[in-house]
Amino acid sequence: MSVTRTLAEFVVGAKTESLPDWAIHEAKRTLLNLLAISLSASRSDDARILIDWARRDGGRERASIVGSDLKTPPSTAALLNGYLCHLQDYDDTHFPTVLHPTAPVWPAVFAAAEEHELSGLETLAAFVLGAETACRVAISVHPWHYDAGWHITGTAGVFGAAAGAGRVAGLDVDQLVAALGAAGTRASGVREVFGSHGKPLHAGQAASSGIQAATWAKAGFTASDDIIGGRRGFWAVLSADGHSEEALLARLGELWELRMNGLKPYANGVVSHPLQDAVIELRNAHELTADQVAAIEARVHPLVPELMGRAEPRVGLEGKFSFRHCAAAALVDGAGHDAQFTDEKVKDPVIAAVRARVSATVDPTVREDEVYVTIVLKDGTRHDIHVEHATGSPENPMSDVVLRAKYDALAREVFAAERADALWHAVWTLDAAPDVSEVAGLMQLPRR
Repeated sequence: MSVTRTLAEFVVGAKTESLPDWAIHEAKRTLLNLLAISLSASRSDDARILIDWARRDGGRERASIVGSDLKTPPSTAALLNGYLCHLQDYDDTHFPTVLHPTAPVWPAVFAAAEEHELSGLETLAAFVLGAETACRVAISVHPWHYDAGWHITGTAGVFGAAAGAGRVAGLDVDQLVAALGAAGTRASGVREVFGSHGKPLHAGQAASSGIQAATWAKAGFTASDDIIGGRRGFWAVLSADGHSEEALLARLGELWELRMNGLKPYANGVVSHPLQDAVIELRNAHELTADQVAAIEARVHPLVPELMGRAEPRVGLEGKFSFRHCAAAALVDGAGHDAQFTDEKVKDPVIAAVRARVSATVDPTVREDEVYVTIVLKDGTRHDIHVEHATGSPENPMSDVVLRAKYDALAREVFAAERADALWHAVWTLDAAPDVSEVAGLMQLPRR
């Protein structure tokens, strides 16, 4: 039996009532996080590019766009919502692989559920199974695939989007194998575009390709019998240096990669989060100001300079991939929200001066969510800190209380408190809802 078919059998055969309670709860949390960050992102000029394009492009009004009054065909809604979710780099992260599972999977699942009028509980289940698929595909090619330059959120995410949307559409095993084949042949996204609109586009196009593939497969579209494990399939072509069948298939339904997913406290690349935690803690503990600091020295995981090595970011989006800017903004502002990654912040002379004093030494023994930091003051004083597990990591997860604070701060940038509260409640009780229409209505601006 092909590895793709085994995966499809798991997605089709999983019983909703047998899914872990924590997984359904986590699905709600990821949806709330998506809504908050997408609402915030929807106000930016970066978002208007695609929203205005979709408005001009037209199409049947069947699925909702977060933070707008626009309804579009489901594949377009998935594209825009995936793009919005990943635009600020404030979405969740699967820590072993740095995959962002929500951005490609939830938009595909939600648009499909809206069209099919699926119950809230079944919609949550579809996300869980789609996200698990994306995480499993991602870890099966980790680290070889990412090291080759592929953006794993776009490439592995498309499989999760197809699996989740296929579950919503009620595909049988043969149809889901075909959907995964159609989606997998469109797996794409390279890391060269990080720091530009191209990065969140990967999530959006994965979501759109996934829902399209599921729709086509339902109508009889055919594709490879084993798009993942075939002789010229995903593993062979997009991860030529290695893959793991065990990581993809072992203990499906028992061992959940979704447990290794975490919500972000900062709107930038996740590998800088322990550094930001450390700088903010020292800043607050010792009331540090920029003019006092001679140097910020860090001992970090190898991915920090690899993914976050932009020494002199030119625009806000590039600042999200500069550990120096992340540390400098953390010291000056005590935060790492999207407001710390505007074009103005990147060019701010105070932050730029601190940025020039930040350095990092790679230590292979340091974990991805760990850091050792020393802040050296101009008078010679040294403040040291060791962050063992960054906020939001699986070992130090964001609590529901902290998530609510993040949600309120971002959702209320767009909505009045009453509407934001109603949307939170609608998602929190989604497992008891007959469909997703209440959430869909509340996440939009009122129609003009």
